[in-house]
Amino acid sequence: MTTIVQTGDKILRETAKEISLADIKTPKIKKILTQMTDALSVAKDGVALAAPQIGIPLRIFIVLKEYTENKTAQELKEIQEKKTPKQNKPEIVVFINPKITKISKKKQAVKEGCLSVTGIFGTVSRAEKVTMEANDEKGEKFSRGASGLLAQIFQHEMDHLNGILFTDTATNLEKLETK
Repeated sequence: MTTIVQTGDKILRETAKEISLADIKTPKIKKILTQMTDALSVAKDGVALAAPQIGIPLRIFIVLKEYTENKTAQELKEIQEKKTPKQNKPEIVVFINPKITKISKKKQAVKEGCLSVTGIFGTVSRAEKVTMEANDEKGEKFSRGASGLLAQIFQHEMDHLNGILFTDTATNLEKLETK
């Protein structure tokens, strides 16, 4: 089983490398996407994952499909609460060589955590809206606008691809009490 790299590992501080269009459809990239999906599927509170978080310095991230759909916060909370480790492979949306092409000036303070910084949460200032351009797993280019939680996810995952952790800019850091 693929494990998620934790803070302190130098790969989390590296700038991930782009993938050539020719390489996107290779078995190597397909295997990486499977490893990422497997790692995300057993992470109780995970909604997205960047390749560096499994030790691979490539510009790829994935997001659980339900977080890319127009669901309410309550619906997403219910999905998360029902999520169990080792459930069937989740449906994901793949972002390869992503770039933020538009970003709103208006910011929002949002609470964040990270699968690579377990047990720590903090408040981060994020743009309310972003537009993303990327390639999918077939190499097809697409563009996707987002606001609210999805915009936050996009920015968080882009930070991972640029060697940035949310704790670098977060305020009000809190350690989650384990029971």
